Amino acid sequence: MKETTLIVLCAGNSSRFELQAKKQWLRIEDEPLWLYVTKRIDSFHNFDKIIVVSHQNELNYMKSFSDKFDFVAGGSTRQQSIKNALQKVTSPYVMITDVARCCIPKNVIQELINSKDIASCIVPVLDVSDTVIYKNETINREDVKLIQTPQLSNTTILKEALNTSVEFTDESSAIKNINQSIHYIKGSKESIKLTFGKELHQIDCLSEPSKDFFIGSGIDIHQFEENKPMVLGGVSIESQVGFKAHSDGDVVIHSIIDALLGAIGAGDIGEFFPDNDPQYKGADSKELLKYIVSFVYNVGYEIVNIDLTILAEKPKINPYKDAIKTQLSSIIGITKQRINIKATRGEKMGFIGRAEGVAVLSNANLKFYDWKRK
Repeated sequence: MKETTLIVLCAGNSSRFELQAKKQWLRIEDEPLWLYVTKRIDSFHNFDKIIVVSHQNELNYMKSFSDKFDFVAGGSTRQQSIKNALQKVTSPYVMITDVARCCIPKNVIQELINSKDIASCIVPVLDVSDTVIYKNETINREDVKLIQTPQLSNTTILKEALNTSVEFTDESSAIKNINQSIHYIKGSKESIKLTFGKELHQIDCLSEPSKDFFIGSGIDIHQFEENKPMVLGGVSIESQVGFKAHSDGDVVIHSIIDALLGAIGAGDIGEFFPDNDPQYKGADSKELLKYIVSFVYNVGYEIVNIDLTILAEKPKINPYKDAIKTQLSSIIGITKQRINIKATRGEKMGFIGRAEGVAVLSNANLKFYDWKRK
């Protein structure tokens, strides 16, 4: 009988992490860290269910990586994320781990499972070998332990323990708070917690990211609208017409967004900013691009270059190329030389040639963020 559910917590903002990408999205060869950790622990035991807790903004993207696991949106705290996941747990026991502990050895997982009936919560700990000072007083280091995850808990008792507004840093603290039993097992120094980024040099089980490149393409088309300001690439254009659109209609930025999302396999602009959502009515497309660029970096990519072609009978594009490149460079975080802009006319053919609107084609090249070099 499968008695234990595994919960992997990956919903954090990596606020203390000092590298560009969020820790859960660092690539191990071609897998994000959260997937690597989840599959690794999954190989150690036959769990009843595996629940991956994601940041709300990354939930749909995370789901695209696997059909095997359940995915749940996390909360604003670790404890709220656990409570969200526990709603899906039906097994009598639950094992909870943080994605930051990437290299937990198999023997720790097995010992947790084997000890599940001993107490309400089973916790791996490390002894302290250094002298310990607490409030300027030396204390017995034999009385001090370093708590690790994963921890295995009785599901019913854990749910009861977390039914409070008090925030706890781990499950054992919450369970101890309601006077339930705790059993400690020997942890492992291999279970290093990835917090700031410098710990990566101490972790042996992680392979460097692959050297693959990813190409995305985007296209956007908007017809003209009288008496509306025109914006292209975040730059105001001198024109008698603007673009008919839910937002400001910046076809350059919209096509770049789709190219970036295409390169990382994250859908299209409409999935992030629906054109029937009132909050994006008249939206400044520069802000939309800033959000997408942040998303791209957060989930573990670097943007290498952008190449775009503007198809327009009017306005004339050449006078604005440099200003557009400067604007895009500041948002995307790459040099102007890595942004190329081409312009062509419709030669009097089709809606472009009839000067009814503008179309933009974009291509983006990306690669995995190379944390090994940082």
